[in-house]
Amino acid sequence: MSDEFDADVVVVGLGPVGATAANLAHDLGLSVVACDRAVEIEPRPRAIGFDQEAMRVFAGLGLADAIADHTMPYRPSEYRNADGRVIKRIGVAPPPHLLGWEPNYVFDQPQLEAALRRRLEQADGVDVRLGTEVTDVRLDDVGATVDVVDPAGRPRAVRARYVLACDGGASPARRRAGLRMEDLEFDQPWLVVDLRLRPGAGAALPRTNVQYCEPARPSTFVVGPGDHRRWEFMINPGERPEDVADPDFIRRLLARWLAPGEYDLWRASTYRFHALVLKQWRVGRLLFLGDAAHMTPPFLAQGMCQGIRDASNLMWKLALHLRGADDSLLDAYQRERAPHVRQVTLTAKEFGHVICERDEAAAAERDAKLLAELAAAPEGTVRQSLIPGLRAGFLAPEGLPARGDILPQPSVTDSRGGTGLLDEFTGSTFRLVLRHDADPSAAASALRAHEAEGGFPVRLVRLVDGAPPAGTQEYREEERVLDAWLRHRSCEAVLARPDHYVFGGVGSSDGIGELLASARGRLRGTDRGR
Repeated sequence: MSDEFDADVVVVGLGPVGATAANLAHDLGLSVVACDRAVEIEPRPRAIGFDQEAMRVFAGLGLADAIADHTMPYRPSEYRNADGRVIKRIGVAPPPHLLGWEPNYVFDQPQLEAALRRRLEQADGVDVRLGTEVTDVRLDDVGATVDVVDPAGRPRAVRARYVLACDGGASPARRRAGLRMEDLEFDQPWLVVDLRLRPGAGAALPRTNVQYCEPARPSTFVVGPGDHRRWEFMINPGERPEDVADPDFIRRLLARWLAPGEYDLWRASTYRFHALVLKQWRVGRLLFLGDAAHMTPPFLAQGMCQGIRDASNLMWKLALHLRGADDSLLDAYQRERAPHVRQVTLTAKEFGHVICERDEAAAAERDAKLLAELAAAPEGTVRQSLIPGLRAGFLAPEGLPARGDILPQPSVTDSRGGTGLLDEFTGSTFRLVLRHDADPSAAASALRAHEAEGGFPVRLVRLVDGAPPAGTQEYREEERVLDAWLRHRSCEAVLARPDHYVFGGVGSSDGIGELLASARGRLRGTDRGR
């Protein structure tokens, strides 16, 4: 088998997850061939929500401004019973926001995909092949041969070191590999309706998102950006998907909220909402991301977010592995992501069961329980508090503080007087973050020793109280978001990974050398951890 490669990575599927993975691969210095069997972006919306972690990734790609006109902060959610009473609230965390961005957003998916693809098309070292169908992936010890059919119907072969299957819930790559999904036992038929409000219409619609927990027909209302509104309706027993997707049937459903002349239908599609997690995320040099690896019910707006986390988690690992890091770093991808995905999916499933209760007696019991909980905590639950950290994988030994948490991103002023979010100055790299009262000489000594041992590049980030001295890697927080976070975890320093998750922290600067040594060992495979 030839060791001549056309690319480091072939990305199969250029939806939001595949396009994000391809962009991240490019920024990490990898050559990319990106294939999608469609020539054009799907013009209708599918996903409608993403969170602060996804926005942080998009901003890191320089796309925050490009998508700003097509996003809007996510509204709080109310759960209402059949009598119209609010029985549960999912709120929004107040500012200052932990990651520098709004906790959650609604968005127009076609515009996001267009921004991601434009960036790819302008990038050197990225070969975007649209109208190209992948028919097989043949793996060997040193790489993979990807068989494709080009837009003219001609067979071609692409050699790559690794292949990323981002080819959706039906995933032909997953089917060809014979891989199985773990069924978390959620399977329900729903109708999703997107519409555009006509000028002056919709004044009587809810100003917040609403889950209608009504046994007769559970449904969801989402306030999208601009004039975009979404309804999701559970399909009742005896109803056929082709019948409920009929425009006349949809108009009857929407008549509760809008008259036919107040809107234009944009999309109506029927789905089965599933809760599934792939049992094996890696087969040699083939790795699975996004819906190809998991499917999440939409009740937390986390479906696409899960895939963006996959891309953010995997790509820096793959880049380091291609530059010599131990193969176990790639195995850490599933060890980290699968439990995280499973927990988020189970939480979404739990919320789905609250919404989808069809038995009236059980719904009455649910209402009483939730009303008692709401009386005890009227502000409800903050959505982002439901998203866990990492608990296994490329992390410091158990017991170290901040291990597996996500690093906050404050607004800061740098040594040249510039102000912005911290990532704008540091990029998505390994960062050693010091509290303002940590010992800088101990950190400098530990970093010199780390470099002498041939360690990976680490950027020093030190917080200071006053104006940062010129020419330093020091930053003053505008609001002490990161300082408060470090103090709450009793950390003087933390080592953050390129995906912004924390490898581990130390309570004293004296422990920085050991923290760096642990990370070196994990990358070299001499310390596999737990």
